Amino acid sequence: MMVPKIVQFLILLYLFSVTFASKEEEIALLKWKATFKNKTNSLLASWTQSSNACRDWYGVICLNGRVSKLDIQGARVIGTLYDFPFSTLPFLEYVDLSVNNLSGTIPPEISNLTNLVYIDLHTNLISGTIPSQIGSLAKLQNIYIYDNLLNGSIPTSLSNLTNLSILSLYQNNLSGSIPIEIGYLRSLTSLDLGTNSLNGSIPTSLGNLTNLSSLFLNGNHLSGFIPALLGNLTSLSILYLQENNLSGSIPEEIGCLRSLSQLVLAKNSLSGVIPASLGNLTSLSVLYLYQNNLSGSIPEEIGYLRTLSYLDFSTNFLSGSIPTSLGNLNELYLLSLFANNLSGSIPSELGNIGRLVTMYLNINQLIGSIPDSLGKLRNLQWMYLHNNNLTKKIPSSFCNLMKLEVVYLGRNNLRGEIPQCLVNISGLEVLKIEDNNLGEDIPSSICNLTSLRILDLGRNNLKGEIPQCFGNMGGHLEVLDIHQNNLYGTLPETFSNGSVLRSLDLHDNELEGKIPRSLANCKNLEILDLGDNNFNDTFPIWFETLPNLKVLSLRSNKLHGPIRALSNGNMFYGLRIIDLSYNAFTGNLSTSLFQKLKAMRTIDQTAKVPTYLGKSGERDYNDSVTVSTKGMEYELDRISTLFKTIDLSSNKFEGHIPSSLGDLIALRVLNLSHNRLQGNIPSSLESLSLVESLDLSFNQLSGEIPQQLVALTFLSFLNLSHNHLQGCIPQGHQFGTFQNNSYEGNDGLQGFPVSKGCGNNLTPETNNRDYESDDEESDSEFINDFWKAALMGYGSGLCIGVSIIYIMISTGNLKWVARIIEGLEYKIIMRQRKRQQSQRH
Repeated sequence: MMVPKIVQFLILLYLFSVTFASKEEEIALLKWKATFKNKTNSLLASWTQSSNACRDWYGVICLNGRVSKLDIQGARVIGTLYDFPFSTLPFLEYVDLSVNNLSGTIPPEISNLTNLVYIDLHTNLISGTIPSQIGSLAKLQNIYIYDNLLNGSIPTSLSNLTNLSILSLYQNNLSGSIPIEIGYLRSLTSLDLGTNSLNGSIPTSLGNLTNLSSLFLNGNHLSGFIPALLGNLTSLSILYLQENNLSGSIPEEIGCLRSLSQLVLAKNSLSGVIPASLGNLTSLSVLYLYQNNLSGSIPEEIGYLRTLSYLDFSTNFLSGSIPTSLGNLNELYLLSLFANNLSGSIPSELGNIGRLVTMYLNINQLIGSIPDSLGKLRNLQWMYLHNNNLTKKIPSSFCNLMKLEVVYLGRNNLRGEIPQCLVNISGLEVLKIEDNNLGEDIPSSICNLTSLRILDLGRNNLKGEIPQCFGNMGGHLEVLDIHQNNLYGTLPETFSNGSVLRSLDLHDNELEGKIPRSLANCKNLEILDLGDNNFNDTFPIWFETLPNLKVLSLRSNKLHGPIRALSNGNMFYGLRIIDLSYNAFTGNLSTSLFQKLKAMRTIDQTAKVPTYLGKSGERDYNDSVTVSTKGMEYELDRISTLFKTIDLSSNKFEGHIPSSLGDLIALRVLNLSHNRLQGNIPSSLESLSLVESLDLSFNQLSGEIPQQLVALTFLSFLNLSHNHLQGCIPQGHQFGTFQNNSYEGNDGLQGFPVSKGCGNNLTPETNNRDYESDDEESDSEFINDFWKAALMGYGSGLCIGVSIIYIMISTGNLKWVARIIEGLEYKIIMRQRKRQQSQRH
């Protein structure tokens, strides 16, 4: 059949126009590609002039010969949107440029994409503000620009996008308030503005978004109340409002959201009680209310939420007992109620939660015994019951919990023995039963726990010997803490090569004998505390072969002899705390030891937040140590990396204090007291600019106190008592705060605070009395007369006042004037010091 010529002409005209339009779009896209920093390294190698864009180009889809879809997600593009052909792609409906390395801003020319329905720019480096022109794209249904660097406010022009279904802007730097106009977008099904810097209150207009199924406003700075109108969002399945500054109570209306599966209100300042109406949310699988100020009891109605998988009410002020109804939550994986004021006993009904994997009931006021029924929790992996008032024995039913990995039972009043059958739990990694009243011997069967990383049995009443097989656990045991028990006998001799032991704390027991040389095989050892025992040995010179040693405490043992010269190797360079006090070490202080303490010779100027010793990321154990500082003993629950101390007190060291101690500029505490040290206090100690406690008392030191020590402005405790020091006590800075007990037993010392004068030095007296010299008490009357004269001058005229002062000066010598000036200067200094002290407190 013949086709009419007019039809042929129209077909050719159409094909010509289509081909022409496609070519124009090709050229525009190639120009954009030419601006990429990696033109040949992206997945867009198929974009060439010799190929057909609609047929051959990666990520390009055409409709009727025009580009309608551009999907180059994850194409490794490094570039910007400045040269994107917005005006040349009028038929573009779908754009996905996500997961690339696009930077720069979103140009306002985006408004030319008038047919755009879908835009996805997530996970790039796009910065700047969201252009208001995006509000003119009336057909837009989906906007994904999350995980970028956007700033500024959310444009109110978005309210024009009446077809918008999904708006996802989370994880940017957006600020300002949430526009109330967002509440006009009645087609919205998902609104995600989380993890930004938005402030102000949650607009009540969001209660108009009745089609909304997910609302994410978490991780901002939102304040005020949770609007009760959110109870209108009956289609809502997910509500995330955590990590804001929201206050007030949880609205009862939240209980109307029957479709809700996830309710997360954690990390706010919410107060009041948990509404019993939450028991209506029978589709709920996640309920997180942790880290708020909620009070009152846990409603029994929570036990109606049979689909609940994750329940976390921790870190609030909840009181009363744990509802027995929680035992009905058969789908529960996580039960977290820690850090509240819950009382009463642990309900035996909790043993019915067969799927439970993690249980946090710690840091409460729970009493009674641990229910035998918990032995039915065959899927339980993490059990935290520490910091309560639990009593009686650890139930033998625990041995049925074959999936247990972490057990915290510390800081209770548990009695009895450690169950022998725990050895059956082959996957056990952490066992902490510290701070209880456990007795009997440590079962040697613990050595069969081949996955055990941390064993903490400290502060109990355990007796007997440490099982020798503990030395064979070095292939997996990282922490062994059995301090403050009644253990006796010797240490295991079997620590072998390849040991991963990082922390060994056995202090405050009755251990004896020699320190086993096999500890030299524990090359990962950082914390070694053998203090307060009866070890009888010389200083183990082989300690220097432990390259990672940071804390060494051998205090209060029967160690003796000199500390011999150390090797020339770079050992002991990591030591931050060394405590050899209360032993019988003799000889001179080891200069070679001080020269090796590299960690004490440098000050970390980069530390911005406190850091602590221990394995990075380890949350199951905090290293601790007992130290003596400022005349008192303290137990450091965590050991700051900045805390550096040397305690060699209560030994029999002789000779001089090495001047090289002044090189240890990071020291916070230095205690050399109760020894037999002689000679002068080295002036080099002025370099210890961070030292807070300096104790050189009960030695045989002589000479003067170096004036340079005034430079120690952090010094808050000084004890130089019971030596043979003489001369003037330095004045200024911290030395004005030390009392007589810092210097007593040094008959040759003079000046404040032990005497009233020292040469030309001023001597302040107690009770805030005015400065007076013993042999010139009449100076007080002179000063009074002086001030009367000065006041007369002020009241009667400058010339008369000056004349009177001149006459008074001419009748005596000028030392009166000098004394007056000195007295006034002292008063001013003392007033300034009091003002500074009051401001400090």
